[in-house]
Amino acid sequence: MSSPSSPAESATAAATADGPRDFIRQIVREDLATGKHAAVHTRFPPEPNGYLHIGHAKAICLSFGIAREFNGWCNLRLDDTNPGREDPEFVQGIKDDVRWLGYEWHELRHASDYFDVFYRAALKLIADGLAYVDDLSVDEMREYRGTLTAPGRNSPYRERSVEENLDLFRRMRAGEFADGSRTLRAKIDMAAGNINLRDPALYRIRKVTHQNTGDAWPIYPMYDFAHALSDAMEGITHSLCTLEFEDHRPLYDWCVDKVDLPNHPELWQSVVAAGLEAKPAKPRQIEFSRLNLSYCITSKRKLAQLVAEGHVDGWDDPRMNTLRGLRRRGFTAAGIRLLIERVGVSKQNSVIDYAILENCVREDLDATAPRRMAVLDPLKLVITNLPEGHVETLGFANHPKDEGFGSRDVPFARELWIEREDFAEVPPKGFKRLVPGGEVRLRGVGIVKCEEVLKDGDGNVAELRCTLDAESRSGLPGADRKVKGTIHWVGAPHAVAAEVRIYDRLFDVPAPDAEDDGRPWTAHINPEAKRVVQGWVEPAAAQAEPEQRFQFERLGYFVADRVDHRADAPVFNRVVTLRDTWARQG
Repeated sequence: MSSPSSPAESATAAATADGPRDFIRQIVREDLATGKHAAVHTRFPPEPNGYLHIGHAKAICLSFGIAREFNGWCNLRLDDTNPGREDPEFVQGIKDDVRWLGYEWHELRHASDYFDVFYRAALKLIADGLAYVDDLSVDEMREYRGTLTAPGRNSPYRERSVEENLDLFRRMRAGEFADGSRTLRAKIDMAAGNINLRDPALYRIRKVTHQNTGDAWPIYPMYDFAHALSDAMEGITHSLCTLEFEDHRPLYDWCVDKVDLPNHPELWQSVVAAGLEAKPAKPRQIEFSRLNLSYCITSKRKLAQLVAEGHVDGWDDPRMNTLRGLRRRGFTAAGIRLLIERVGVSKQNSVIDYAILENCVREDLDATAPRRMAVLDPLKLVITNLPEGHVETLGFANHPKDEGFGSRDVPFARELWIEREDFAEVPPKGFKRLVPGGEVRLRGVGIVKCEEVLKDGDGNVAELRCTLDAESRSGLPGADRKVKGTIHWVGAPHAVAAEVRIYDRLFDVPAPDAEDDGRPWTAHINPEAKRVVQGWVEPAAAQAEPEQRFQFERLGYFVADRVDHRADAPVFNRVVTLRDTWARQG
């Protein structure tokens, strides 16, 4: 019997295992194979100022997925350095979304866990002559910064002495100065070609209550400073970021190198004293292209605007591409993970057709969703050669491709509901369903013939009176008789009334925020993105648990709404159609 392998041996084995071969995973494999790292440590660091959206799914799947593939671990770290915009509601939402996607974090951390570390690191940079307190206003700082083609100018406060800077920064910490009146800046190079290195701000004064630390801090670190040092504190080996952070990488490395946490344990003893594990190391930032989908908005600000202006019914509205919205719509975590796998990882920005996401969800649901029958635009059909009150029970497979799903009983009666579009008085060319005098097969029953069409006072078709060919019933010789069409149905006496919400893409153009037609992006909200109809479902569908998904035969994939559905008042959301209907519109 072999002895259990060490984490390093497990990581080495994982490095040589088969799996995706994108450039990030290749870097990880090489780092493990050469012994640069004994284990892989990643993190997912969202800011809790909104709910996660489909774009975040790629970052989640990449950071958590790589850690899982290489037998490492991934932290969930909440970047809570911007109090006032952040909310515990969003913190809980982020945790729920990560778990829903199928991942669990090694540790839950917050940037605020390291506020004392950041402060001490800033004092070290000042003492080393690498940071100074600046009195320029935000507008003046922008003016001094220069442009992409012209170098910046040194602040008149850049040459303050170390002693004066230490004194001013400590007084900033003590809360002596007004919001925005002073800033701590790194002293790097105002002529640097990379504007991010032109003495970037490290700290600003903000007298705002923080959700974790209360009023303990009147100053807060800037993102670039906090992000780099948080990664270093946690021993992150591969810090995976989207491409917009590529120009920030030199500043990331500058902060890591100049503070040098591994060799300065006095800076982070407060973290150890608080009972958190500290394993400072030098992380490597690697950038990849973000997930951009057509017909989508992935700006948190614009998503918040949709909610605030009432264009949608909240962050979890099934029209939203927030993860909680997609979940309520009925999209599956497996379908989203499949999209991320198929899109792959590269450094090339591109826009992925929304249809690819829908197809990934369809593919998952085709295999995992049991079948049920429902009628969304009902037309009554009466089988006149069955006796009044006739009811029988028919057995139906729950999944035509997988016997493991078992079967169910479906009540069949003399009176049925069928889809109104399955009948045409004047059929269009190629119509293969029911017409006056014509025949069609009722799914699982037999062949019926339309003998009479009854209309209401307005001339609308109200009822079809048909006869059933008894010899065409299942198991009888006539069951093999050929007719052109097969339609589904629901037995009227046992049908359960259901609210069915027909959802579609929220925007009706591929790039809604391009605004290249001179119209605001909100003008492209699809008015057909939500329709509500009252339909009928078979009893087995009504008994669904919230979030249970089905294929309603011939209609699409549907989910029992996770908030509003009840067995005595069913509510179903359409997840996706059976086929891509948008391709035909193009």
